[in-house]
Amino acid sequence: MTYASILVHVTAAKTGAPQLALARAMAERFDATLIGVGAEMVPPLVPDSGYYSFQGDWFTIMRGDIENNLKAAKAAFDAASAGLAKPALWEAGIQYPTGAVARASRAADLIIADARGATSDVYRQADPAELAITSGRPVLVAPRRGEPLEGRRVVLAWKDTREARRALSDALPFFKKAEQVLVVEVCEEGEAEDSGIRTRDVAEALARHGVKAEAKVAVHKHPSGHEILRQASVFGADLIVAGAYGHSRVGEWVFGGVTRDLLVQDDIHILLSH
Repeated sequence: MTYASILVHVTAAKTGAPQLALARAMAERFDATLIGVGAEMVPPLVPDSGYYSFQGDWFTIMRGDIENNLKAAKAAFDAASAGLAKPALWEAGIQYPTGAVARASRAADLIIADARGATSDVYRQADPAELAITSGRPVLVAPRRGEPLEGRRVVLAWKDTREARRALSDALPFFKKAEQVLVVEVCEEGEAEDSGIRTRDVAEALARHGVKAEAKVAVHKHPSGHEILRQASVFGADLIVAGAYGHSRVGEWVFGGVTRDLLVQDDIHILLSH
């Protein structure tokens, strides 16, 4: 298994440079076709008491700005994809970014997204968590500091859910290229024995794919994404693989959850599957 095509949402903003650089690097690593999507949507105008001509002027101005942004995004994509072994593909339009990327993902094996999309406006940024849920594709999230992804040491954040099993399968190309994989489950003390059985099963499954993997149980009275991040730091990993939203997304975002903890940090690449 490999990633034959990689999809990235491209923006004109400088903040989009890390995900574009990551997409280029992954296309090179997996000898994949790189697909760029440019998408922005005109934001709504606050009701203006019936001055429809003003609304029309607003839409025209905003549409012109977006068209210029999409041209700049294409120029950035062309520069980033120059010299790749396989011709790059581009599509663009005035549409919601998350929906546009999710639809385009039918032609891709892996989506590259920006962590800022989880906290930015829906008119200019693709939301990585929403993409993981709606696209049916793994989503690799570039950290905000934009450090290069080496992927020599990778953490698989295990929880015995469908989403984690999907992540295990989706991330096999990364696991196979890694020097070492750590399968870690964070649990409360009373669950440590069962967690140990589960993580060993997963490590052995990876070994049957030729992956060098070890299992670890991290006991913590308040299991969270912060403990997974700590384990990844101790292990020296720059990539964490995890299932996205084992519970409802709204519940996790409001009350706290592993997916949210992973998306709001700045240092480590995250691969999410749902």
